[in-house]
Amino acid sequence: MSAGAYARRGEVWLIDLGYAAKTRPCLVLSIEAEDTDRALTTVVLHTTSVRGTRFEVNLKIRFLKEGAFDTQNILSVSHAKFIRKLGSLTDEQMQQVEDAIKFWLDLL
Repeated sequence: MSAGAYARRGEVWLIDLGYAAKTRPCLVLSIEAEDTDRALTTVVLHTTSVRGTRFEVNLKIRFLKEGAFDTQNILSVSHAKFIRKLGSLTDEQMQQVEDAIKFWLDLL
């Protein structure tokens, strides 16, 4: 079983997103999958190329370079792409990301 199979909501993992997107830190959004589910996890990318949009969540996190979670950049990736866990967000930080996603997807 790959490392991604153990990724939990609120954790930040280094993930191999392929040649063009490189290896990037990503925040796990989805719940833990059951054995019968597809081996995918939904994440939001962390970027150091901050543009200042209302969909970027800037958080000071000790284990990440200065940047933001880009809630317009949500994707599902295979567990096999997960490299290693970097850390976890606090409940308050996770809520900020969730609020931005709800706004972006008009789920308010």
